Amino acid sequence: MPTSLIVANAPWRWTPPLVTLARQAECVLAADGGGNHLARVGIRPRAVVGDLDSLRPGVRRWIGEASIVPRPDQNFTDLDKTLAYAVDELAIRTLTVLAALGGRPDHALANLGLLVQWSRRCQLRFVDAELSVVAVEGEATLDTVPGQIVSLLPMGRCERVWASELAWPLAGESLDVVGRQGISNRATAPALRLRAEGGALLVFLGDC
Repeated sequence: MPTSLIVANAPWRWTPPLVTLARQAECVLAADGGGNHLARVGIRPRAVVGDLDSLRPGVRRWIGEASIVPRPDQNFTDLDKTLAYAVDELAIRTLTVLAALGGRPDHALANLGLLVQWSRRCQLRFVDAELSVVAVEGEATLDTVPGQIVSLLPMGRCERVWASELAWPLAGESLDVVGRQGISNRATAPALRLRAEGGALLVFLGDC
């Protein structure tokens, strides 16, 4: 199903399936230097949002000034600003984000915090060549493939987590990022039903 797309500015390698995903997107936005990634595959974003300190001058000319959306506020990252632009100004409610997880680990961790934050307002996932990530608070059902790697990581701590369609199921146990985690579990069914209480759960789904 087509989705709207944001390309962030972490180090990024295009693969054919990811190029296809970008070309089929209903709306493509770039978080500042994400415009450089899009230029490499000839995709002009509807808008480039951010403080614009990473967008190359030649790429900016190619995209055109009409698509440049300056957001200089240094209290927010460029990805946060682009998510706000998409949700608050364009009323987009289904979003996929590319190039949010590679590069500096502090940036990746901050972006995962944005995944939790903005998932409360829209349907959001992060995708790269090897996995996708969604945030769950409360109940969710996710499409899976039997044998697919599934990792469950709390954003801090989850007091209780239920997940039955896994090789090592959970039945109300707590997960803690500095304690018990749920790394490299495996799906046993075509759908994974999750319930997370008392915290936010990051669900990493391995590429099939």
